[in-house]
Amino acid sequence: MSLGRRPAIPDLAHLARGIRARERAVIARAITLIESRRSDHQKAARRLVQELLPLTGKAIRVGITGAPGVGKSTTIDALGSFLTDKGYKVAVLAVDPSSARSGGSILADKTRMPRLASDANAFVRPSPSSGTLGGVAAKTRESMLICEAAGYDVVMVETIGTGQSETMVADMTDFFLVLMLPGAGDELQGLKKGVIEIADMLAINKTDGDNVKRAKAAAAEYRAALHILNPRSLNWSPPVVTYSALTEVGIAQLWDVILDHRERMSKAGELDTRRREQQVKWMWAMLEDRVRERLKSDPALRAKLPRIEGAVAAGRMSPATAVDEIAAALGV
Repeated sequence: MSLGRRPAIPDLAHLARGIRARERAVIARAITLIESRRSDHQKAARRLVQELLPLTGKAIRVGITGAPGVGKSTTIDALGSFLTDKGYKVAVLAVDPSSARSGGSILADKTRMPRLASDANAFVRPSPSSGTLGGVAAKTRESMLICEAAGYDVVMVETIGTGQSETMVADMTDFFLVLMLPGAGDELQGLKKGVIEIADMLAINKTDGDNVKRAKAAAAEYRAALHILNPRSLNWSPPVVTYSALTEVGIAQLWDVILDHRERMSKAGELDTRRREQQVKWMWAMLEDRVRERLKSDPALRAKLPRIEGAVAAGRMSPATAVDEIAAALGV
């Protein structure tokens, strides 16, 4: 094979068989295919996901966010290990904001989640944010479907906790868990209202040692804050709980709340409704990505953009007129 030859497209039938057999190396290769920017890889990935679609939709999808230092990775490692001990198969999709060029630091995630990384019933995969809105990997949804097709019962999506990533993860999961630190005070003042509004549970980590009193006080303040906000669902009032990822006290309670939420939302028909809405949002998000890729990849369009941007910046062209010109060049 010549050095300039591009790697061949993987055998999709082989990938599908390996995914069904829950072969972690094959699952990893399938996700690498999904994350590829090559157009032929993207077409192959779409065919693979379409073929596996009947096997998806059965997993419990949990989004987890929190500010850096709150203990997301330690929490996921503890909760995931708790679940595998109970017989669940757990997949973790951890968005790595620093890995846009490297494609994800697998070693870093093995360090952050040591037990899950070595657990035969778990699969941990970092995904590069690649500059997508909010730092959430553009292909996280497809990766989630691959994990579901492989038979994982619980899929956790970890967001970096910055920008609009929280909203994006909430729009692809069934349950959205927001992790907090003890000592509300200034933190409560700086907490984004939007994050609380989409949370299905607030959990205060590091409730151990000297932090116990502060954590209980913080929980009371967060509960008071939740009372003045409109709940995300009429069928669910987000609870505020305390726990310690380090000692694992309260980890079981986190899972009990997630199961309670799933039961209530399923009975009310809201789980199915939410997932249908998420599918439509996913479609539009993918269409927007496709249009952006067209802008970047089409030489004629790319050549026009600096002139149009310059005209808008200088006030010679209105933004609306600029959009019309770009849309006409796209043929839309």
